[in-house]
Amino acid sequence: MKTIAKIQLGQNGPLVSKLGLGCMRMSSIWGGATPDQTESIATIHEALDRGINFLNTGDFYGAGHNELLIGKAIKGRRDDAFISVKFGAIFHNGQWLGMDLRPVAIKNFINYSLTRLGIDTIDLYQPSRMDNSVPLEDIIGTVADLIKEGKVRTIGVSEITADQLRQANRIHPISALEIGYSLADRQIENDLLPAAKELGIAVVAFANTAEGLLTGELNAPLPQDDYRNHFSRFQGDNLIYNLEKVDILKQLANSKGCTPTQLAIAWVKEQGDHIMPLVSMSRRSRLPQNMEAMAIEFTPEEMNTLNATFAVGAIRGGTYLQR
Repeated sequence: MKTIAKIQLGQNGPLVSKLGLGCMRMSSIWGGATPDQTESIATIHEALDRGINFLNTGDFYGAGHNELLIGKAIKGRRDDAFISVKFGAIFHNGQWLGMDLRPVAIKNFINYSLTRLGIDTIDLYQPSRMDNSVPLEDIIGTVADLIKEGKVRTIGVSEITADQLRQANRIHPISALEIGYSLADRQIENDLLPAAKELGIAVVAFANTAEGLLTGELNAPLPQDDYRNHFSRFQGDNLIYNLEKVDILKQLANSKGCTPTQLAIAWVKEQGDHIMPLVSMSRRSRLPQNMEAMAIEFTPEEMNTLNATFAVGAIRGGTYLQR
């Protein structure tokens, strides 16, 4: 069985698998049916068996359902799993209402998460994004206090600016930055990625296929009930133009004997030893393919082709950051 490379979280942090398992799709977030729980748990078990130990969740995924699911999956296997939890987002009936990062709220969130997960300590705890109504010192300082209490092992941050990252790291060493990153979304290369590298902070990169744009499986127009119709990159002429770019990815994938999805993941992996592709999965059948993506290498010519085709701004329309 193939082994997964390791990545260090922070300058002196723990080693985890360089491929992370995103568990969000194992719960209903935006409405709709909940995926099969038995298959989701089996997916987590097989991921752990294959050495993928980084499990990513949020306390708001499925209103706590995701944490309960992971808790069941890791029962008796706590030492095999590294648990990353995002907190702070407030939802009601599937609708996002905003953020609550007050210290009193954080102290409340952590205890519910620990109970649902059935563990004593969360390995990586991070605000899902910043709440400008609460000083950063209070947010990071509160999580630092939870480390002293033994409830948190390391601190992460998500979807913040380079300046905020530097400030947070001055308050307490930050181990990981979770952020969307793909061939189609490269804006963070200008300042946020360099800041993370300079500070020795690992990057947990989600949305590697840009909401499925880079899978090579989309056709224009999308079905009317497809949630991606809300994003401008999937609308009208934008989608037609963007899929022409994706055709180049499909051609390269075909020549290398892999899928566009695998190439998209491999490209993220190749951007640095400190960068982890975080791939959402809810079915065991996807594990082998995603693991194989971590072994794909590029020639300089292939990398130049991808970087030129998907240069910053090459994809038309809004990104996940502009939802």
